[in-house]
Amino acid sequence: MHEEKETAHRLAAYSDAVFAVIVTVMVLELRAPEQAAFSALWPLWPTAISYVVSYVFIAIVWINHHHLMRFVGTPTLGLV
Repeated sequence: MHEEKETAHRLAAYSDAVFAVIVTVMVLELRAPEQAAFSALWPLWPTAISYVVSYVFIAIVWINHHHLMRFVGTPTLGLV
């Protein structure tokens, strides 16, 4: 029984790493504006909104994934 839960926790940890890589790749695409002023940020609002929506979507998927992983029994090869 303990090995069963340990394997499920390892699978959840692996999927956490996949989500972390996705978020990191998204951050790498952010670019600073040419000028160091708040007025230079105004033209970038569509990009900022798209990033916020993307991060919220990933957070929702991650939370649902963790909720579902609580009910996983022994991971099979098909699940992995």
